[in-house]
Amino acid sequence: MAAPLAVMLTVVLAGCTQQQLQGWMPGDGPDTTNHTSGIMGLWVTSWIVLLGVGAITWGLIIWAVIVYRRRKGQTGLPAQLRYNMPIETFFTAVPLILVLGFFAFTAQEQQKIEARADNPDVKVEVFGKRWAWDFNYLDEDVYYQGIQIQPDENSDVRGAVDQSTFPVLHLPVGKEVEIALESRDVIHSFWVIEFLYKKDMIPGKTNYMTFVPERIGEFEGKCAELCGEYHSMMLFKVKVESQEDYDAYIESLREEGKTGRVGGEYDANSNQPGVGVPTNESHED
Repeated sequence: MAAPLAVMLTVVLAGCTQQQLQGWMPGDGPDTTNHTSGIMGLWVTSWIVLLGVGAITWGLIIWAVIVYRRRKGQTGLPAQLRYNMPIETFFTAVPLILVLGFFAFTAQEQQKIEARADNPDVKVEVFGKRWAWDFNYLDEDVYYQGIQIQPDENSDVRGAVDQSTFPVLHLPVGKEVEIALESRDVIHSFWVIEFLYKKDMIPGKTNYMTFVPERIGEFEGKCAELCGEYHSMMLFKVKVESQEDYDAYIESLREEGKTGRVGGEYDANSNQPGVGVPTNESHED
């Protein structure tokens, strides 16, 4: 029985589009980062298992409805069964095995994603702020300060935005990247949609993401945590490019005089640990 089933499954999957093969998750394939293939595999495998469980469950329900339906002339209640230990054990053991299996594979994949690199090739510090982004390229000692995205006054489309005002995070392809995530005011969330992963940015706490971008391209990002009036406009882009183009961009920031780091001195919160009480002298300054 296994051989025909395997052949049938292969034929069915061969007719699927790329979007179907990746479970309708965003992106053009599993090679966006070194983590996306594992995330897609976990997602798609989970759905296949759950659809199988659903098919069996629906089949049993329909079978019971048809076989044990009330026939013409029947009266009273059907025979009642109690304490069927084999069935009750089966109905307890199978869901438990499924839950433990899903938990184990999810924890395994999450451990890979959350692991920090010992010596990443690129270190970037990202600050979320209402309602834009700051990027510090730590090893290169340059920075980019974003502004809130502006509406496109020349467009006839309602809600159109000026693409030139998008903050853009540049990353070299094939290099291990560590991103330190900070917030200047409230809780934000750093989400690059096609990377299939997001992480909160919490005031007073540093979170980290480590990954290898494996495909050159431009990817959309946004804040995934409701953070105020213009949360929907807190967008950005990630541009994955060759090492030569990345070096040229870093040099362009250096030529603009954007050297150093824009750190916590620009935070809106004044009550974080380590922040002194304002004095009269500071107000006069």
